[in-house]
Amino acid sequence: MKQTARQARAESRVIGFVPTMGALHAGHLSLIERARKDCDPVYASIFVNPKQFGPKEDFAKYPRMMETDSEQLSSAKVNALFLPEPAEMYPPGFSTYVNVEGLSDRLEGRTRPSHFRGVITVVLKLLEIVQPNFAYFGRKDAQQARLISAMVRDLNLDTEIVLGPIIRESDGLAMSSRNVYLSPEERKAATVVHRALAAAREAMAAGERDAQQLQNVLRKHLEVEALAKIDYAEIVDADSFEPISRIARPCYILLAAYLGKTRLIDNLFVTLRAAHGSGDTLDFHL
Repeated sequence: MKQTARQARAESRVIGFVPTMGALHAGHLSLIERARKDCDPVYASIFVNPKQFGPKEDFAKYPRMMETDSEQLSSAKVNALFLPEPAEMYPPGFSTYVNVEGLSDRLEGRTRPSHFRGVITVVLKLLEIVQPNFAYFGRKDAQQARLISAMVRDLNLDTEIVLGPIIRESDGLAMSSRNVYLSPEERKAATVVHRALAAAREAMAAGERDAQQLQNVLRKHLEVEALAKIDYAEIVDADSFEPISRIARPCYILLAAYLGKTRLIDNLFVTLRAAHGSGDTLDFHL
């Protein structure tokens, strides 16, 4: 992989890179499509990273669909697929980890204490191996994307992070490799996550700006679904990921909920746009 990427750089080509854990869906493919518009060549990786799974999480059963994934990447005209083995990424005696202080401790980090250390470490390793000009990630994992951007900035990496929009099923469920775990009944119930975010969007469009009231809207909609168990429902500053009291600057409305044993995350990204004569108006990215 290093030799392939080094040759592309020697030819002054613009390298795009889409790192994944496989079990590819339309969300991954949208990132590859975006990369192909910006870059040539485009590389992808598949690596189910053991360092980001907790001891009681789903590493062993995480969906692995190598044949199907390879066919999809070939059809998407990916120039090279990087498939490292765990022993290559973490050789005997491996003991070097990367952590983004502060940002890693809340929300997903609170629920999954060692998760982000594993994510940031493997992303740094992948970016060092490929050294792409642009690397593409989905906005569904908003906190992860923010941490990766911070790591790239703090460590002076020569890669620009590009975020793609959330890709959804026709009923609004955010696409995720873990959706395959849902039973038919859980799959139907899972749309409550998107409906709760849509209700918050409607409340803001009607003028609500109080974060606590918007959290109440989220919880009210989630609690009517008996199969859903709320992990968190928070409204945070888009940069610091600290809680905010009012919608007055770019922010994320973040949800995590269990449907049976499957944990789903989703978010609504809210930005502000100046409006003539009437103050700022909100734009919603759902």
